[in-house]
Amino acid sequence: MGRRRGIMSDQLKEEIAKELGFYDTVQQEGWGGIKARDAGNMVKRAIEIAEQNMQKGNS
Repeated sequence: MGRRRGIMSDQLKEEIAKELGFYDTVQQEGWGGIKARDAGNMVKRAIEIAEQNMQKGNS
């Protein structure tokens, strides 16, 4: 079974990781090195960004 293609772009993931303060871990250890809590916060932030973009589009 192949790997699933990610929904978030690498650029967006990097921006969110920088914003949340764990991008240095990503650079040193890769995405597998981040904590589950950080991954969850990253998804939460991505959802917030998507909701904001949807609201802007509906205005």
